[in-house]
Amino acid sequence: MFIVFEGIDGTGKSTQVNLLADALRQQGREVVTSKEPTDGPHGTRLRQSADTGRLSPQEELDLFHLDRKEHIANLIKPSLERGAVVILDRYFFSTMAYQGVRGFDPLEIRRINEEFAPLPDHVFILELDLDTALDRIGVRDGEANEFEQRESLQKCHEVFAALDDDFIHRVDAGQTPEKVHERVLSHLS
Repeated sequence: MFIVFEGIDGTGKSTQVNLLADALRQQGREVVTSKEPTDGPHGTRLRQSADTGRLSPQEELDLFHLDRKEHIANLIKPSLERGAVVILDRYFFSTMAYQGVRGFDPLEIRRINEEFAPLPDHVFILELDLDTALDRIGVRDGEANEFEQRESLQKCHEVFAALDDDFIHRVDAGQTPEKVHERVLSHLS
């Protein structure tokens, strides 16, 4: 089973990845968790650019695709092939949203990714109002240009809101982490 958590910054994706992984491990399942961008060379370069100055939009998009191809080949496919549950914190849906803010067509990003990236069995989009998300980010990341953050997060939210597939589940992330986890489990059962 391949499960992905998505949503704007501050929705609690990492927390939900860990809660679900723990629950499935208690059922005796082998669970592999990961995130994008990864800790590989391309993902590391993407994360470093956040501190050293953003790359051009095209360079950034190319690195996301290279990072994902490596991630699929080295971790996702081998894990799924041996029967493990793979749970990701972000996947190409985040690339659609965040690179969409940088001027790319989200649907074209999806088309390119679907040529090489397996579709998840379940995508949980954690939804949260922008004010709460910004409060959570502010605590985590310190000073942020709130106008830019709000505008970017709003555009990302719109891309996530437009996703409409059978495997997409929307969960209110304004609840306690335990309540969000219960909703996730109910979708999986």
